[in-house]
Amino acid sequence: MRPILMKGHERPLTFLKYNRDGDLLFSCAKDHTPTVWFADNGDRLGTYRGHNGAVWSCDVSRHSTRLITGSADQTAKLWDVKTGRELFTFRFDAPARSVDFAIGDHLAVITTDSFMGNMPTAQVKRIADDLQDQTDESALVISGITGRINRAVWGPGNRTIITAGEDATIRIWDSETGKLLKESGKEEGHQKAISSLSKSADWSHFLTGSLDKSAKLWDARTLTLIKTYVTERPVNAVDISPTLDHVVIGGGQDAMNVTMTDRRAGKFEAKFFHKILQEEIGGVKGHFGPINALAFNPDGRSFSSGGEDGYVRLHHFDPEYFNIKM
Repeated sequence: MRPILMKGHERPLTFLKYNRDGDLLFSCAKDHTPTVWFADNGDRLGTYRGHNGAVWSCDVSRHSTRLITGSADQTAKLWDVKTGRELFTFRFDAPARSVDFAIGDHLAVITTDSFMGNMPTAQVKRIADDLQDQTDESALVISGITGRINRAVWGPGNRTIITAGEDATIRIWDSETGKLLKESGKEEGHQKAISSLSKSADWSHFLTGSLDKSAKLWDARTLTLIKTYVTERPVNAVDISPTLDHVVIGGGQDAMNVTMTDRRAGKFEAKFFHKILQEEIGGVKGHFGPINALAFNPDGRSFSSGGEDGYVRLHHFDPEYFNIKM
């Protein structure tokens, strides 16, 4: 496996996202400037300048025309992927954290943190084809959750919204009415804050990572727990392979404890588990700080990791990884 080291951020990475074609990789960091890279060779294509705070997450439309980003500057922004031009700004009264386009790209769900007495929310915004018609209004506001919502994503067929965060509970909401449909129980659920959530390629199941040192695989419709993967460190990032029965899990200790340990003690390694058998099948070392972001390329032949060290590491799998001749 040959890693390509990509240095374009001055602060820790927060999120990584490939476009649907797998030829572009978008990275977010605490340095205010989302960046786009060629996913094959790691060359930097450009940046999206306009945020005044850490950028927590991003999503890209199906045809790679628009990017949406959520930032601590209390905005979410729409961008033209090709030109880097800022198209529209959604303004909130609290930091915006998670962003996710619905199937069809006509809706986006954006979460806001608790701030100055405001409770956290998940808000649905309509995304207009014509920018002249774009408004700041929310089609739906989901509230009543205590603790930060770290991720909110669309469920199968855009019928539901799935949220997860600091209160360690996963919830499934009706995307039309905002009614709570299901929530994870104390027994099978995570015991500490959920840091990350990643959907399978067909949206039928999803993977959550938690500071309780585990990752869990769930059915996206029924919220039935399918599998649990146990590690020896807090989990900050997870993703599901689109082609093989593998999941990748990354993490490490809190940033404030990092300076007291060396790389080995910090366990800054992306670990691969067999999705069905729940067994650890390998690991990839390299980051000098906790891994905050992970993403598989949609073709399944490479993955990238983003660390507290400010680096993005791009890994192309060796043919042996697939046990096939390529």
